[in-house]
Amino acid sequence: MNDVHSQANPRPVDDHYDAIILGAGISGLVAASILSAKGDRVLVADNYDHVGGNHMDWTSPEGYTFDVGSLIFQDDSPLVRHFPELLTHYVPVSPSWGRLNPQGKITAYPISIRDDILAAGPVGLMKIFSSVLFARLFSRKLRNARDFAQFWIGPYLLRRSGLEAYMTRFYGLPAEEIDLELARKRMLWISEYASVRNLIRHALKKKTAKSPTNRQMVRPQSGFSSLYEAAVTKLDGRGVRFRLSAQLQAVEKTANGFTVAFPERNVTASRIISTIPIHVSEQLCGLPSKAELRTITLISLYFSFDGRRGFPQTILYNFSHSGLWKRLTVYSDFYGRVREREYFAVEVIGGAEYSVAQAERDFRSHVSNNGLFSGDLKLEGSQILESAYPIYNHGAADRATEATRRLRAFGIESIGRQGQFTYQPTARVSTIEVEAALSQRK
Repeated sequence: MNDVHSQANPRPVDDHYDAIILGAGISGLVAASILSAKGDRVLVADNYDHVGGNHMDWTSPEGYTFDVGSLIFQDDSPLVRHFPELLTHYVPVSPSWGRLNPQGKITAYPISIRDDILAAGPVGLMKIFSSVLFARLFSRKLRNARDFAQFWIGPYLLRRSGLEAYMTRFYGLPAEEIDLELARKRMLWISEYASVRNLIRHALKKKTAKSPTNRQMVRPQSGFSSLYEAAVTKLDGRGVRFRLSAQLQAVEKTANGFTVAFPERNVTASRIISTIPIHVSEQLCGLPSKAELRTITLISLYFSFDGRRGFPQTILYNFSHSGLWKRLTVYSDFYGRVREREYFAVEVIGGAEYSVAQAERDFRSHVSNNGLFSGDLKLEGSQILESAYPIYNHGAADRATEATRRLRAFGIESIGRQGQFTYQPTARVSTIEVEAALSQRK
């Protein structure tokens, strides 16, 4: 589907647009919603053959449908404000989160007072509190994510809890190479466990049933295509055009705006909004790429299983000191079993050093050593996603800011996770940041 347009409401194709949006992910869809609501003529172009960007799924011949990553939505997300039609397609769920800690125990995520602190025993408790005190007194100069975490919980608990190991898996770098500013933005929860008073309060507070403030949801069982088709239909009704599998070739600045080259023809626009990776935007504009901006390559392993999996949680994080995998999501907890088998996806940071076969072997060995997935474990398939999310090594934020400044000088408005090289953990954050970015233009 290279050119999406409603056959029930045909309109003549116009080769000039008020705005061309590069990328049809969440950021691109929200940008199209905002601009089309104002009456702008909008074209959304993407080299992918689908709408939704990195929100991708894969279905096996047996009927198991997996996602790249673990994607939970909320019914009060501002994304739904733009596309209320999505609500009827989502599946309400009650997910639970856990983690495998370095002691081989399945416990609370992201940290457990009982299993990470109290279970350390008198000697361990003394080490925890003395290491925190030492860090507060003598490690006040924070240079990276490891320094940040150590300052709040001390080096002993940082290692005992497995947080340091998980940081390395998630960011694709040792903790001491991760940018400090990212840690300050995304790891503030650590401060909740950073004082004796808070530790005692968390340990002693009674667990009471609370009414959820929002409803957790996942994509339809059939996959993301039926979900985002509702957004396409709404935008199509406003006159938004979509070009998928677009094979974007170049963006040229002209006296009256921009020309975007496709294989078969050129189109013009007064405005270009990019939600695609910065280096791709630079290539399209003919700009030399001066910023070294690295991204994560994500390997997704898709398994079906019959036996005893060894934990009740829907989503499990790997905080142990070994194993390449960082997170797994049991999709059969959301959608039910297929042919009496459970099915789940496993995320592994990839790259040149790891292959699908290596990732599978390592996962099988690691879960076996930890008493998980005892039974018939079958690899149904896999996917490799490049540019899954940014790698935040030292100076990456400054380099990304400089790169987006150069694009802005050319006239390109670069927004979103890929367009600004920023970590956006949810569709809620993506939507809010796009709204803020577009509201700044007068």
